Amino acid sequence: MQKNSKKITIEISQDLLERAMDQTSKGITETIRQGLYLLSEASTYKELKNLKGKGKFNLSWKKLKEDR
Repeated sequence: MQKNSKKITIEISQDLLERAMDQTSKGITETIRQGLYLLSEASTYKELKNLKGKGKFNLSWKKLKEDR
């Protein structure tokens, strides 16, 4: 067990768990860890999404294309 981790017991539907595990292709523990991580990062994703189209760039699209 990892340092600073907590062992818990949860009740979850078999169908939900199987669908989640199909998505991760991992076991129960890693699937739940990944789900909790994504939930913990959700606010960061929302903030990034709200910035869409608001960035200022000094280069034109032509200059960026030349850099290829």
